[in-house]
Amino acid sequence: MNLKKTVLLGFDVEEFDLPLEYGKKLDFDEQLAISTNGTLNVLALLKQTDIKATFYCTANYSINKPDVIKKIVDDGHEIASHGYYHSDFQIAHLRQSKEVLEHISENSVEGYRMARMMKVNEVEIKKAGYLYNSSINPTILPGRYNNFNKPRSYFFEEDVLQIPASVTPIIRFPLFWLTFNNVGLPFIKWMAISTINTDGYLNLYFHPWEFTDLIENKNLGLPKYITKISGQLFIDKICDFILWAKQKGYEFERTKDFANSIYNKKT
Repeated sequence: MNLKKTVLLGFDVEEFDLPLEYGKKLDFDEQLAISTNGTLNVLALLKQTDIKATFYCTANYSINKPDVIKKIVDDGHEIASHGYYHSDFQIAHLRQSKEVLEHISENSVEGYRMARMMKVNEVEIKKAGYLYNSSINPTILPGRYNNFNKPRSYFFEEDVLQIPASVTPIIRFPLFWLTFNNVGLPFIKWMAISTINTDGYLNLYFHPWEFTDLIENKNLGLPKYITKISGQLFIDKICDFILWAKQKGYEFERTKDFANSIYNKKT
């Protein structure tokens, strides 16, 4: 376990197809525009707070927005894979998405996160050449997954480093985007302290579209627990959390740097 206290911020950059799950139509150009607007807002926030993060990108988004991928890299952040498409998966996509992202970003892609944190075969992850996988949320999310039997902190499976999303000790309350959308910041900070004191790190994940004004767009058909706060309100909340964490002495890292430090200790 790392002696220093580390915060890993991950952003899932995808074609914004969430409204389709709720029976709403949203053309592909608009999906790209919402994700792009949010990604640029995230990049501005990270520059303002002077920290580095990891962007898990679909190949589909990246092919259509290579300029955004290059800006992420130019700002010193990590590009990892979020699959080829956000709503379609085949085993071949593991390697294909990695190759596309490496070509566009001109950087090695070492990390993977499955869309919607669904289960993925670790043997195939290894074959595709990934160093780590961050596709487990070790809690219960009704209708999505039940991972109460999974370890809370990092572990190895099929020789691939698993870095689960952070949840609190014992009750496994998740510290992810929905929590930041619906729970007050003082309670989030209290849970973050408890978790990082136990695990030595936090692994938090968000989506760029949360950093756009979803509240104003009534036609998306999204439930209120998703759109409770967004845009500038969400930016301000995450900024507050980042500045608080820095004042606590927590260090922000790209996930691949964190993963490499674990591999170095292993060898």
